[in-house]
Amino acid sequence: MRDVAELAGVSAQTVSRVINGHPYVATDTRQRVLAAMRALDYQRNPAARALVTRRSGTLGIVGYESPLYGPTSMLYAIEGAARAAGYFVSVASVRHLDRRSVLDAVEWLRRQSVEGLIAIAPKTSMASALAQATAGLACVTVGGGCSDAIPSAQIDNAGGARLATRHLLDLGHATVHHVAGPSDWPEAGERVYGWRDALQAAGAPTPPVLPGDWSADAGYEQGKALARDRSVTAVFCASDQLALGVLRALHEAGRRVPDEVSVVGFDGTPDGGHYLPPLTSVRQDFAELGRSSLGLLLSQLDRVGDTPILRRDLLLPELVIRSSTAPVPGGDGPAEEVTPASPTPRD
Repeated sequence: MRDVAELAGVSAQTVSRVINGHPYVATDTRQRVLAAMRALDYQRNPAARALVTRRSGTLGIVGYESPLYGPTSMLYAIEGAARAAGYFVSVASVRHLDRRSVLDAVEWLRRQSVEGLIAIAPKTSMASALAQATAGLACVTVGGGCSDAIPSAQIDNAGGARLATRHLLDLGHATVHHVAGPSDWPEAGERVYGWRDALQAAGAPTPPVLPGDWSADAGYEQGKALARDRSVTAVFCASDQLALGVLRALHEAGRRVPDEVSVVGFDGTPDGGHYLPPLTSVRQDFAELGRSSLGLLLSQLDRVGDTPILRRDLLLPELVIRSSTAPVPGGDGPAEEVTPASPTPRD
């Protein structure tokens, strides 16, 4: 820093102000300092800064090793939001969502001197383990799993499911069948709840839930059974991958989509617009989820040792209407655009 100051003809304190983004530095002075930093290839030393400020400038992310669109998108969104806010990011991914794996991941991040962490917690058991492992460390969970002891940011899964179901009912379908995600994922349960709630509110029959596991294979197997039932005219799937499998099964059975059967997915995967037909889906805004979770974490950083602010932020998804839904055969229904879901009550 002294070398930069000498080359730029300023004090070391001025260099420090430029490095830390202090607003009260003249523009020409700032430019001279930045030019000197480039000429000398000056790089900030995070370790030295941490010794002085007792702040590492590093945040941890506990991720989940998964090919699923949701957890992967959450990880990228959180990492991007943290870097945009000027933080270094250290990621610890767990292969299994058990207590031991979570404790090991948190311990590894603690050794990196992270100031706080955001955990992608698809199951409640993972959030409960985090509550134990992060004592004295600011923490926020993202996803379906949550704990009363940790602030969380989540997609309003129930609200999104209501939106999808109401869309199909408004198109004139007598009822809507549901292919669900795995029963041990809270997100899947919330989508079942929203679907059932929308049917009951409309006075429509509630068919049995068809279990799945997020995959196209599970959707295909359930889709074959749905295709054989000629009374089925509308299907809401808990993921776009499930919907992909249902679409294939209906096609192989000669059931035309959307002329005979309407199909809605959940996730809003970028490839959904290239399904055949293009898929109507509940789209999650993962970028906003990343920003929301980071905002929650930053609000906790100065409260370490104090009681955390136990907020639960619910982000509203939106319904993207494409060609896989249409009015029930022989009926008609209103055309819709991208529409926000109604929020569910917060904890």
